[in-house]
Amino acid sequence: MRGITITYSYDGDEAIWRSAIAAFITAIEADPDIAGKFVYQVAVADDGKTRIHWGRWDSTDTLTHLQSQPYFKTFASSIKDFAGGPPTATGHDVTQKTTGW
Repeated sequence: MRGITITYSYDGDEAIWRSAIAAFITAIEADPDIAGKFVYQVAVADDGKTRIHWGRWDSTDTLTHLQSQPYFKTFASSIKDFAGGPPTATGHDVTQKTTGW
């Protein structure tokens, strides 16, 4: 399983930020080609400004499909705006994980 961790600092309007995240997650869950194949989580660090996003996917086809969608392009642009430029993105392979939520 592949994954990515994205981090950046944001201290703008929380409602606008949360709305963009919610719209992206809703679009992922509504997309029958990737629902259940792409998982996305977002967190706000204890400092209240650092934002952390984790994405995981099952295959290159899933990622390619996601990145070709208009909702992804809109979200990626929003994240760049929230971050004030390109966020830090680190790709990785998930080698082990716990079960459950």
